[in-house]
This record gives sequence, C-alpha cells and structure tokens, in this order.
Amino acid sequence: MTTVNRAIDGLVNVSMADQGVPDWMVRVKEDYFKGGESFFRNADFGQLIDEMDEHGVRRAILMENVALGGTSRARQFAEKAPDRFSVGVGGFDLLRPVPSLRSLTEIAATVPVSYVTVGPSFWGDGAYPPSDAVYYPLYAKAAEMGLPVCLNTGLPGPPIPGDVQNPIHLDRVCVRFPELKLCMIHGADPWWDVAIRLMIKYKNLHLMTSAWSPKRLPESLLHFMRTRGKNKIMFASDSPVLSITRTISEAANLDLGDEVLDNYLYGNASRFFFDGDE
Repeated sequence: MTTVNRAIDGLVNVSMADQGVPDWMVRVKEDYFKGGESFFRNADFGQLIDEMDEHGVRRAILMENVALGGTSRARQFAEKAPDRFSVGVGGFDLLRPVPSLRSLTEIAATVPVSYVTVGPSFWGDGAYPPSDAVYYPLYAKAAEMGLPVCLNTGLPGPPIPGDVQNPIHLDRVCVRFPELKLCMIHGADPWWDVAIRLMIKYKNLHLMTSAWSPKRLPESLLHFMRTRGKNKIMFASDSPVLSITRTISEAANLDLGDEVLDNYLYGNASRFFFDGDE
C-alpha cells in the first residue's frame, strides 16, 4: 500500500445533525450508502484533526450552509484553525440574489472561503439546470471574487429530479463564463464520459470525487487521470458520509502512480482552491 504523505480533503461535513434529517436522507443512508449512525453525526474538532493528521490530510474544506443561519460549526472550526480549515459556502436562495451575494461577501470577510456550492437537484420539482440565468449573479460574483463554483453533478441519491445534474448543462456555462473556475462535485454518474469530454474541452472545468468510494471510480476516469486529466481530478471524502480514513486508504491503493496520486490527493486542489499556496 502506498503511503500518503499529503492530502487536501475538498469536502467535509461537520454539522450533519444541525441540518435535520429528512426521511429521504435516512433512506439514502440505509439503501444507498449502507451507512451507520455516524452518517448523521456532528464532527468533534479534536477528533477531526486527529483523523486528518493520521492520514496526511493537511487541510479540509468544510461545508457551510447559510440557510441554517447563525455562526456554523464549519465557521467556528475555520476561525479556530485557519491553517487547517476553510469553508465551502452553500444554501443560497438564488431567487433572491442580492441578499444572498451580500451574505457571501460578509462571510468571506470573516473566514477563509474556498468555494461556493450549489446542488441543482435540491431545488425540488422546480429545479433549474446550471445553464439557467438564475445562477448568473452567483457566477459573476464568484468570478469577481476569484472563488470557484462547485456544482453537484450525476444522479443524486435522494428521490429528487436528477436530469438537471447532467454535466452537459455546464457546456454553456463554460462558454459564457470562461473566467469562472468550475468544479463538478459528487462525481458524474452515469455521465462520466460526458464529464470527461467537457473537461478536455474546457480548461476552467474540474471534478471532485466527493461521496464516491475511490475503489468504485470507473476505469474511464482513472485512465483520464493518468493521461489528459492529470491536473483535473481532486479528492474529497464527504465525511462522515464516507470517512476520511476509508477514502484515503482506498485512494492509496489505486493504480495511479506516485505523481498522479499526489496530484489527485493534494496538488490539484492546492492549485485550484488555494492557488498553489499550500
């Protein structure tokens, strides 16, 4: 087994219990991820640091949901250890863009923000694809601030509309916002080949394997990582959905070679989210 010397975890949830647990999420846990009770736990600061240190994770990006209000656990962790934690901010009401973008500006002024995130399917029956103009104020503001935008792609586990998360919707976004750093998160199943083709086509588009067991990644993606996509794919656990311990261990066993593995676990995220300053 390859020893992991350094890694960046691009997506960690530290406030799962604070968000409430709808019935559909229980079904996802039990039927889709086969998860235990830890699936819905809030993270403990010390335990998270210890797990990161054990597996060479130098930094983690913590999910911040502005819809919950107040000072989140993610922001508390980032304020306490800004050298180890930053936040990925989501939960914006894009139908009310002015207060939403004002909130983003205020958060970025107080804690390190690494990206903004949107889950298109989680709008419900009225879900908008990422190419819809409802996203444009967020795209423009993120580009102005130099922040990447991370969007869920692939069919979601919950029983909610999934067609809006087909990566093909990002084709027009990449054309219209070439200055914007974009990242597909949670993989792209069953549209991996579409995602790969788009990443070849557009320099500003990347992919993060959050919520995907590394040993379950398709061979087409692994081949892309070894060849034309050496700088495109980034690691993330989506802990506690999948633990840091499990995902790092599985990643270390992938047939990637030392340079490609280091890019996947560390280098690509360092360049994309932190401008190579890690």
